[in-house]
Amino acid sequence: MDRDTLIKQATAEGTWDVIVIGGGASGLGSAVDAAARGYRTLLLEQVDFAKATSSRSTKLVHGGVRYLQQGNISLVREALHERGLLYNNAPHLVTNLAFVVPRYKWWEGPFYGIGLKLYDLLAGKLNLAKSRSLNAKKTLECIPNLESEGLDGGTEYHDGQFDDSRMCATLVRTAMDHGATMVNHSPVTGLLRDDDDHVCGVSFQDAETGQSHEARGRVVINATGVFSNAIRRMDDAESESVVEPSRGVHLVLDQSFLKGDTAIMVPHTDDGRVLFVIPWHERCLVGTTDEKAPEPILEPRASDQEVEFILRNAARYLARDPQRSDVLSVFAGLRPLVKHEKQATKKISREHEVLVSRGGLVTIIGGKWTTFRRMAADVMDHAIDVGGLERQPCRTEDLHLRGWLDREDPAMPSENWLRVYGADAGEVMGVCDEVDGGRELLHEHLPYPRGVAVHATRFELARTVEDVLARRTRALLLDAAAASECAEDVARLMAGELGRDESWIAQQTKDFQELASGYLLS
Repeated sequence: MDRDTLIKQATAEGTWDVIVIGGGASGLGSAVDAAARGYRTLLLEQVDFAKATSSRSTKLVHGGVRYLQQGNISLVREALHERGLLYNNAPHLVTNLAFVVPRYKWWEGPFYGIGLKLYDLLAGKLNLAKSRSLNAKKTLECIPNLESEGLDGGTEYHDGQFDDSRMCATLVRTAMDHGATMVNHSPVTGLLRDDDDHVCGVSFQDAETGQSHEARGRVVINATGVFSNAIRRMDDAESESVVEPSRGVHLVLDQSFLKGDTAIMVPHTDDGRVLFVIPWHERCLVGTTDEKAPEPILEPRASDQEVEFILRNAARYLARDPQRSDVLSVFAGLRPLVKHEKQATKKISREHEVLVSRGGLVTIIGGKWTTFRRMAADVMDHAIDVGGLERQPCRTEDLHLRGWLDREDPAMPSENWLRVYGADAGEVMGVCDEVDGGRELLHEHLPYPRGVAVHATRFELARTVEDVLARRTRALLLDAAAASECAEDVARLMAGELGRDESWIAQQTKDFQELASGYLLS
């Protein structure tokens, strides 16, 4: 949809039922939930959908094995239930991934075996597949290049895998299909109040034109993740901090480091954290760290210590030791952990909380990707009361997301990069056919055809080269150097759609290449 039309819709006279601030997992989930219930819904995102935390996860839809270790049975049960729902509602985005927990001591077999049988039990009828014990030979068949010396065997279990920012793009279009207005690159600058000092809307800026606007709503939801404290202080300058960011870092390697389709879960690294080695988009994804972050920022960076921690621990489980020179991309994200008494961030729960201020600002904090739908349902139940909306039931439990296709449908694309569009794959390839050279690859080291940049601009609200290469595609994460090299081509393709000039192309190329340099190890 044309951006001018979106801005006009957002600022039209009248009152929205629900205004959502934040275009990550919790905000987009809230917008889908609100729109599906029939409420007039507006969402505003300061930069781009999934710009921050929601595009930088470990790419798993999971119950949380480490939370099982911590004894948080209720969180694991809820997450496993939500995992099953998302597996059914977005088969083009969520797939079944087998994990192996290698064991090098005999007693680890019963220990992990019993724990993962409980994992299966908690998943109930929505379980993806049963866990099982493997001998050393079978373990090496699953993970051919696993370190074999001293290997006793392994335990196999199953979880969901997905593409996080593609899920966000899907949620944007799903919300729009249900009538929501979704606007990115529009930071909220303040909250409006009525005569009773109740929050009744927002002021925001169109980042492209610099113009300021207002939008009025019966209830405002703060779903800004690690930036929640800043929005709460727009409502009450004395508001206490409720979110404590934790930084997680991932490295992306060539797929040769993990032959086969099975992931590795390392339950205990040298400091007690969990480490995952995962096949993803024909690459090998390794992470994550868990370090307290000093402040919320849009582009957190990995420290040398975190990079070395991941390389050191991954080397213990891979027959081929990865080096810094092998890293195709390194990315960091901030988890919006609920702030409680001081404790190590790796031990803080990922449960969510809904807070309602005296002025009526509704804030959702905490949680994780897997439970975003449940978080949205919870925050909407509060928002309905705060806004005095006519109560409508939640309709997302069995809501098929945009692009839904049955897993067995022969129309389901087999290529990873195209599968994420599901039923919209034909739309994508149709655009590629319209573009001169649209089926040619953006870069020989990337799977994406050139026409995808035009599709992202025309149908998915992409406004910058970064929007396309970091989030509508995953080029920046798959190979930061390759993404940098095709930035100018993407800028030219977008310029044709957006009516931009040579100076815009040059600036976009420069901006993206500077960004991409931060995803490369020097």
